[in-house]
Amino acid sequence: MTTDVKTTPAALARAASVFGDKDAIADGDVRISYTGLLDRVRTAARALIARGIEPGDRVAIWAPNTHHWVVAALGAQYAGAVIVPINTRYTGSEALDLVVRTKAKALVVVGAFLKSDRYADLQRAASPGDLDSLHTVIRIPFDGDAPADGVIEWSELDTLAAGVPAEVADARAGAVSPDDVADILFTSGTTGKSKGVMTAHRQTIGVADAWAECAEITSADRYLIINPFFHTFGYKAGFVVCVLNGATIVPMAVFDVPKVAAKIADERISVLPGAPTIHQSILDLPGRDDFDLSSLRVAVTGAAAVPVTLVERLQSELSYKAVLTAYGQTEAVVVTMCRTDDDPVTVSTTSGRAVPGMEVRIGDHGEILVRGDNVMLGYLDDPDATAKTIDADGWLHTGDVGVMDERGYIDITDRLKDMYISGGFNVYPAEIENALARIDSVAETAVIGIPDERMGEVGRAYLVAKPGRVVDADEVRAYCKENLANFKVPREIRIVDTLPRNPSGKVLKNELREDKS
Repeated sequence: MTTDVKTTPAALARAASVFGDKDAIADGDVRISYTGLLDRVRTAARALIARGIEPGDRVAIWAPNTHHWVVAALGAQYAGAVIVPINTRYTGSEALDLVVRTKAKALVVVGAFLKSDRYADLQRAASPGDLDSLHTVIRIPFDGDAPADGVIEWSELDTLAAGVPAEVADARAGAVSPDDVADILFTSGTTGKSKGVMTAHRQTIGVADAWAECAEITSADRYLIINPFFHTFGYKAGFVVCVLNGATIVPMAVFDVPKVAAKIADERISVLPGAPTIHQSILDLPGRDDFDLSSLRVAVTGAAAVPVTLVERLQSELSYKAVLTAYGQTEAVVVTMCRTDDDPVTVSTTSGRAVPGMEVRIGDHGEILVRGDNVMLGYLDDPDATAKTIDADGWLHTGDVGVMDERGYIDITDRLKDMYISGGFNVYPAEIENALARIDSVAETAVIGIPDERMGEVGRAYLVAKPGRVVDADEVRAYCKENLANFKVPREIRIVDTLPRNPSGKVLKNELREDKS
């Protein structure tokens, strides 16, 4: 590791000491220095302590990328708590599942955002007793929200914090151990039931440090973070990277291509990670030459196939000195990554080689296996699933199939799991199939990913009706939109008489993928 700090509170204290008045966050009109960020984080921690948050308690965060998210997350961890990021696209019932399973004591939630009041959605989804553990709700304002009942407004944190001396919060921060759990991020599995990935502070810091080393991040960089903070790409490979290296965090709440181009020009952005669709959209933006994009230095992409022509265009048409691809999963975050001197063909046809501190090898059936200090602690309340995923020798079984060349670079060729990636988001068919199975007229379901020019992949659902019943595709779509995040909603609905199966009864999804009709 290039840093000797191993907790987020220690990393923030070091950043305040080393980088001082330098911009830590540039969020529209809000400018926060590293010294100011430490002050705000300490205030958030004091407010949470005043509300009875103890070390090890879980604090859920359900909000888009703004400076509030960074302060809330680091503030919770400064108080010794564990953060539980929630996808902003989740429905109330999906968010409720995470709040209940983690027994979250506090929730930091955005107000009206993308035409939805998330806390109201959560309350509507809850049954009596579901939210008994949740005693504190802090609301982040968005687009001039009016005050709401039953919540603590973000503007009230200073007043709330006044009852707790700064020394108390600093003592909490100093007591945080590198081996303490820093966060629980949920990722779905092939069973359809989401799993809570527990990660220690030393691991959250470790993956950020490894990522920064490969991308050569410095305090001179200004980092536009479009990748959502609720995802490891925006959190651990995002703002934590900036805190470790003194780079400036420039958050973006909603992806809008002209606004991205304007932000790059106005903020002199040098680092821009994101799914290939983000970079392709910028290249294809009408009037792109009207924006000064010359500050761009490093692009990091992944989560989908990366055409070599995209890599070449980014370097020839824009000012990128390096375009990198990476591979990881929530259980290990960053496994492999290209380096800044790799050629376009290597970047396009591989996902790089092992990052510092990680080992990678190819196991049985071509499965990619990973071992190292940054492999998760385990799944929340699920020792059986943990034991199935991490073997006795410490190897994490990724479920992905690949090959490794003589240089140690890997190429992911297939997935043992059925997961597909839509717009940079992992989608697990079993989760969608379980939801579809609740529709009364449906007897059987199968979901696959199919290619899509804009999103990379989208879902196609095959449904078989119960005898004597009729499945209505429009009703299926409406049900999915009500119960699933929008990136999980199948783009296509196919009503079929039967599903192809092998002699043991398993659905032959490869045959479904060969359906070109």
